[in-house]
Amino acid sequence: MKIAITGGIGTGKSYVCCILEKHGITVYDCDKAAKRLMANSAQIKKALTALVGEDAYDEHGLCKSVLATFILKSEGNANAVDNIVHPAVAEDFKESGLDWIESAIFFDSGFNKRVNVDYVICVTAPLEIRIQRIVKRDNITVEKAMEWINTQLPSEEVMRKSDFIIHNDGKSDINEQIEKIIDIIYK
Repeated sequence: MKIAITGGIGTGKSYVCCILEKHGITVYDCDKAAKRLMANSAQIKKALTALVGEDAYDEHGLCKSVLATFILKSEGNANAVDNIVHPAVAEDFKESGLDWIESAIFFDSGFNKRVNVDYVICVTAPLEIRIQRIVKRDNITVEKAMEWINTQLPSEEVMRKSDFIIHNDGKSDINEQIEKIIDIIYK
């Protein structure tokens, strides 16, 4: 059985995945995998350099700010980067032997068409909380946080496409929600 965890930036997917680890469930992290593959795959490096330009990489590796600026310029740019990175991540997940996958842009990117799953769990949080988390975590402005949020599908749409919802609003009991979902999935 394959299960995907999704939800917009700042909703707390990583926190939910840490709790799942305590239940003995290892979750494949698409963001970490994408970073690892962009840093180590000669094929991806070549393709990103051709797309973004010679300054995509320097002697220290991938220039995240250059890539981020390129992605945020247009939806076409974001899609072009996705079409380089996502197939490699999907293949890496398939080879990982893991059953759980975490992807912030599971539906946005069409990743749901690259990886077959039985259930999708959406982690959601109020916009104000998401902004606070992103600003604090990434040390960026509210405006930049909103820019990232606005590149993703609206939470309502992601929730409609999901089988389960975890409310990470600082009030709801996350452990209780996760345990109920695990009970239903593995009955």
